[in-house]
Amino acid sequence: MKAWIAGTGSYTPARVLTNAELERMVATSDEWIRERTGIRERRIAATGEACSDLAVLAGKRALTAAGLAATDLDMILVATCTGDYPLPATACLVQHQLGATKAAACDLSAACCGFVYALSVADAYVKNGMRHVLVIGSEVMSAITDWTDRNTCVLFGDGAGAVIVSASDGERGILSTHLRSDGALCELIMVPGGGSRTPPSEKVIAERLQYIKMKGNETFKVAVRTLEEIARATLSANGLRVEDLDLYVPHQANLRILKAVMERLDLPIEKVLLNLDRYGNTSAASIPIALDEAVREGRIKDGSLVMLGAFGAGLTWASAVIRW
Repeated sequence: MKAWIAGTGSYTPARVLTNAELERMVATSDEWIRERTGIRERRIAATGEACSDLAVLAGKRALTAAGLAATDLDMILVATCTGDYPLPATACLVQHQLGATKAAACDLSAACCGFVYALSVADAYVKNGMRHVLVIGSEVMSAITDWTDRNTCVLFGDGAGAVIVSASDGERGILSTHLRSDGALCELIMVPGGGSRTPPSEKVIAERLQYIKMKGNETFKVAVRTLEEIARATLSANGLRVEDLDLYVPHQANLRILKAVMERLDLPIEKVLLNLDRYGNTSAASIPIALDEAVREGRIKDGSLVMLGAFGAGLTWASAVIRW
């Protein structure tokens, strides 16, 4: 028994925030942003548009693609670090809005790696008897972005992507998933205020600790090294070579990081899905959005060998290889 991806879906907000607009907000330039990140624009959720709203729309599209009803679902997993509330889980709100009356629901927090982590959980549950699991990566990163910090505000965008993971007896399916973490490096990417360590307070607001903080140079080095290492480990575990891949779908964080990884793996750009120029870094949503685009554009077909790779706060990094 394998778990395979039976359908994909995605949703991004209508509002487009361009680099030109950011030039009027902080001391930056379109040229600097494109050269340092590869990003031209990103999507921003409307006022009142929350993580669950994006997730529901992506989930509905994935259900349609898979030919399923919400009542067919056994579980809903939402990977996010920007949920609607500290509690309840955003997945429970999605379960209610979809009408998935038979589904268990919970969130998974692994930042930009959240979708691959959740995919691994879905894979395990399907192999142990569940029929259909809806896995969603949904983020409203604009809610934790400091729009006065030119080093971080240029990076992030909002969106959601979803897949249906179902049981299959054939050759297609998730071949393996690989998850790693190193909490010793947690301070490289974090939101330092608002949790139980530093609860909400006037001090937190005054020092803008409720927003994401990054140490970019240190993060870059670790990201390149770990993405290469876990990609090689994933291929080796399945007796595969880089040249066997039809498509590599990485977390859309930074074009310089991805180019460095491609160079180390000797992976041609034609085999890499890149869409961060239009969406920026949407954290846990980036890989499922990219997967949905690849399927709809015909870059992923039946039989395609697809590898996913992600890196994020925690620090966490993860990969998966899938026979479509």
